[in-house]
Amino acid sequence: MAGNPRNGRPYRRLVSAVKAMRQPCWLCGHDIPPRLDARHPLSFTLDHVVPLSRGGALLDPANARSAHRRCNSARGNRTEARPKQPSSRRW
Repeated sequence: MAGNPRNGRPYRRLVSAVKAMRQPCWLCGHDIPPRLDARHPLSFTLDHVVPLSRGGALLDPANARSAHRRCNSARGNRTEARPKQPSSRRW
């Protein structure tokens, strides 16, 4: 039985390597506080530039970027970095 590939040692190494670089969120540009609880909206998550559901590589460091949990969730599996802003008018 194959299990979840995101629980393996290679994936955890990739997450710790990206987290150690202490880069800002690639989606919004703000710093990511290092000691927040994992459930906090501004905590660190590993975001894939090309989403895994769209054929992105799981363990490729070139496909991995640091992001806030909230920014990563808002992006979903879209390929563009910033979600489209809603219209200022109600149609």
